[in-house]
Amino acid sequence: MEELDERKVKILNAIIQNYMETGEPVGSRTISKSSDLNLSSATIRNEMSDLEELGYIVQPHTSAGRIPSDKGYRFYVDHLIAEKDEEISDIKDLMIEKTEKMEKMLKQVVKVLANNTQYATMISAPALSGTKVKFVQLSQVNENQILSVVMMSGNIVKNKLIDVDEPLNSENMLKLNMLLNTNLNGLTVSDINLALISRMKAQAGEFEGIIEQVLQTVAETIGDEEMEIYTSGATNIFKYPELADSQKASEFISAFEEKEELRNLISDIETDGEKTGTGIQVYIGDESPIQTMKDCSVVTATYELGEGVKGTIGIIGPKRMDYKNVMDNLTHLKNQLDQMLKKADET
Repeated sequence: MEELDERKVKILNAIIQNYMETGEPVGSRTISKSSDLNLSSATIRNEMSDLEELGYIVQPHTSAGRIPSDKGYRFYVDHLIAEKDEEISDIKDLMIEKTEKMEKMLKQVVKVLANNTQYATMISAPALSGTKVKFVQLSQVNENQILSVVMMSGNIVKNKLIDVDEPLNSENMLKLNMLLNTNLNGLTVSDINLALISRMKAQAGEFEGIIEQVLQTVAETIGDEEMEIYTSGATNIFKYPELADSQKASEFISAFEEKEELRNLISDIETDGEKTGTGIQVYIGDESPIQTMKDCSVVTATYELGEGVKGTIGIIGPKRMDYKNVMDNLTHLKNQLDQMLKKADET
């Protein structure tokens, strides 16, 4: 690979791409017309002669154009794989950076909301709902493991290590990546039916086990992802005498710390929101699905990242809370989050 300068690489790529399209030997005039090299036919012929001497192309018979040799194909495929690996690495780094930024932003948002309202507040990280597969990338980690990276719409990434009996060569890795992306790109989990799975396994041959584990990863991205919830201001409830009873306060604080009840609450809220089609939900007293919040009011709003990805903001306080102020804060914050997250997703 180090034998070739940039110009030779471009000419070799042009020869290979033309030959793959036409199946005919490629001449210097074809290269000069079909590429953006801006080189004369004579210069291209000289470069082609060098490529032939180096073994990257061959001349099937006198006065004919050139076709790629096995060495030429190997160079092309290795460079293609290297480009894809670099592209995937850049995307993974970007997603990690976005995830860290989003977590920091949501923690700050819920803290500011608690300070502004003087109530307890919560916010759930954007969750998946009917999301689609954007792409899948397999890469060799070591001799016995492959890393599967699944990116869903909303730029949600799921990684999984897959055990293998022996390393996969670059051609097989490329074929599997092409198979996965050709079949899965743009599909939701519900679109991945038994017929598709059987067809993909048949096409994968001896690597059907890898395909099966990747499909499990896609399903897990939706089914097993635990909802992340950030909270703030739980101790604000002590400011209100009707909520300051030691036992009630202890149960309330426990619910905020353990968060399982909050996850159930948000799930119920999202279900109610889908039924009513409204953005803001209000639960007063006994309407709350959480026993420890029967003496409270819960006001929530849903923010959206798009592509089926959404989260919930909630404010919990006494039944005599300032509903207008709470709703104004939620509406303003919801609009800000919608814009910020969509902007972050575009960058």
